[in-house]
Amino acid sequence: MSKESKRREALVYHAKPTPGKIKVVPTKKYSSQRDLALAYSPGVAEPCLEIAKDKENVYKYTTKGNLVAVISNGTAVLGLGDIGPEASKPVMEGKALLFKIFADLDCFDIEVDTKNIEEFIQTVKNIAPTFGGINLEDIKAPEAFEIERRLKEELDIPVMHDDQHGTAIISSAALLNALELAEKFIHDVKIVVSGAGSAAISCTNLYVKLGARPENIMMFDIDGLITTSRTDLGEEQMRFARDMEPVSLSEAFKGADVFLGLSAGNIVSPEMLLSMNTDPIVFAMANPTPEIDYDVAIATRPDLIMATGRSDHPNQVNNVLGFPFIFRGALDVRATKINEEMKMAATKAIAQLAKEPVPEQVNIAYGETRLAFGRDYIIPKPFDPRLIATIPPAVARAAMESGVAKAPIEDWQKYEDQLLGRMGHDNKIVRLLINRARMNPKRIVFAEADNINVLKAAQIVQEEGIGIPILLGRKDTIENMMLELDFDQPCLIIDPKADDEKVRRDHYAHEFWKLRQRKGVTEFDSEKYIRQRNYYAAMMVKLGDADALITGVAQSYPRSVTPMMEIIGRAPGVLKVATTNLMVTERGPLFISDTSININPDSTELAKIAQMTDRTARMFGITPATAMISYANFGSSSHPHATKVTEAVKYLHRYYPDMIVDGEMQTDFALNQEMLAEKFPFSKLAGKKVNTLIFPNLESANSTYKLLKELNGIDSIGPIMMGMQKPVHILQLNASVDEIVNMSAVAVIDAQQKEKREKERMQRQAGI
Repeated sequence: MSKESKRREALVYHAKPTPGKIKVVPTKKYSSQRDLALAYSPGVAEPCLEIAKDKENVYKYTTKGNLVAVISNGTAVLGLGDIGPEASKPVMEGKALLFKIFADLDCFDIEVDTKNIEEFIQTVKNIAPTFGGINLEDIKAPEAFEIERRLKEELDIPVMHDDQHGTAIISSAALLNALELAEKFIHDVKIVVSGAGSAAISCTNLYVKLGARPENIMMFDIDGLITTSRTDLGEEQMRFARDMEPVSLSEAFKGADVFLGLSAGNIVSPEMLLSMNTDPIVFAMANPTPEIDYDVAIATRPDLIMATGRSDHPNQVNNVLGFPFIFRGALDVRATKINEEMKMAATKAIAQLAKEPVPEQVNIAYGETRLAFGRDYIIPKPFDPRLIATIPPAVARAAMESGVAKAPIEDWQKYEDQLLGRMGHDNKIVRLLINRARMNPKRIVFAEADNINVLKAAQIVQEEGIGIPILLGRKDTIENMMLELDFDQPCLIIDPKADDEKVRRDHYAHEFWKLRQRKGVTEFDSEKYIRQRNYYAAMMVKLGDADALITGVAQSYPRSVTPMMEIIGRAPGVLKVATTNLMVTERGPLFISDTSININPDSTELAKIAQMTDRTARMFGITPATAMISYANFGSSSHPHATKVTEAVKYLHRYYPDMIVDGEMQTDFALNQEMLAEKFPFSKLAGKKVNTLIFPNLESANSTYKLLKELNGIDSIGPIMMGMQKPVHILQLNASVDEIVNMSAVAVIDAQQKEKREKERMQRQAGI
């Protein structure tokens, strides 16, 4: 995609369908006059009076305890510099979005139109009663230091400048683990720092608190080494001034153990790396171009331990590992500040988490066989679901122990459960899918590439590295549409009816005839069938010319599924092909089966559908808890519609005892943990969070997923085909671009899994 096209896409994303990235959503009922009378006058007077008696009641009756302000004056925005408060607003809204999706904290972004320190401080102090915490953002140094110091002293709520402390906390956690792997001690190592802005200063301050000696640190800014003879710098920088003659950055590298870069790209050469001590530690965090290219650095020093600010390399120093969870812990105990003890607790919690066994969900998300503590894994991954249950408790404990917590936590297990319950608000599943697909992209044939939504999706798939598109359709039509979309990356386009496809078309027709000659298909018929794109695409996958297939956007499901069943067919041992839809809900991912194929499955078929859905959920790193749905609960009806579900459950309990599955039960009992535990404590699902629903027939499953999708605006990924021999997936009519992209990621993951199983099978056969 061209630079102009990317620019246009970013602008459209922020402008459509509603300007901006965040909104305010009511948390109370408001449908009746009674509700409104409680929400406003006269009912609102009662909590006002209670707060007037005791200001601490504001946490009991309002959102203050879960509300963070993201505040900037726009003087140091990302890599854009001083662009003003209005221009900083998209970034502040983005930060508010991250607070919500990672830690379920609500945010207002506040842009302050002043560069005067006193005016800025007074503005924040004046609005502070609204908020439980203040996140300062993108304020230039040295003003940022003074603003944060004053606000921390003069306010009784947590204040943190994330640009400083977020990077410091994450990089410090990485440093602790890197030193352990290098078998070095922090008080001994020589540290070179390139950059003297707020982030670099904060990182270095925290390294000193961890035990680094100032006399072992050499800090550089754009004008060179910071020495005591310099008169152009502020107090914060001069804390690291060395009483020595200036040396160059390359000279400082000689014999160094650690390099911290928060400056500019490509300022470190391979020769400089070679002059460092054994097992050097390099944190090259300039973005988007690190101080030294990752591949160059690793090739230069095989003993290197390296981190960057980029997601496409190991050990990304990403602030999202810190700030949402630090504020979460601070607000949950009503801390009056974020102090050094709390920051140190977060640092050590992050460092320790990297040493713990990694959940399979994280391995799957990052396409790893087994992530484990080591040189390529010194800090946790942003998608690690354990972050929310690890960092906030550590921060909360530190707040309590240091005497700044006004609402101490008494039941830690209950608190951890509450934190895990917030995971549903962070719908990570789509990001997990796309990230995993990128690890090993596959060739995806799009059978309806002359549909505008399909072509837009294929463009995203290619540009995001999710897969390698193969476009089927009229070549001139597709090429003209690509020009309109600025889809300028090379892509294979095939017109199954074109003269230049005759050789491959004849080959596919012959192979199709061999497959179907005993099903009444003649060679002449085969030639006609293969001119149809779904048949052609299916043969591409069948014969290995493509790895996966996406179709169904422009024609009915039955017409799309027939070629797949005739050519691809069921996987060995599969009784029935079925589909599941993954619904991305606020309570977390929810699988619904069977949504597209089996009209009225019998008990054995229902059991097999449940088993396949269980396996599909695990493919995404989700441990399934499966409810078999009916209109009845546990034998309360003897009607065949209910008893077939009962028989399916008995079958699963007998032959698959390790599956977490039970029923028959009504949907509300399945989704309401308290109701289920109270009424049916004997159930295998009692106390479990159900994330998989198996419906007794197509009508109920299809209606349910579409109702959720249309009424609640819930994203749906699917239908995901289960039980096919090859990765083919058929979308619903008029699927959106996002739905096609998400299903493309699913198709790639499906292909990855099938490739892995085939490799394992061949190894078993070979006795390896």
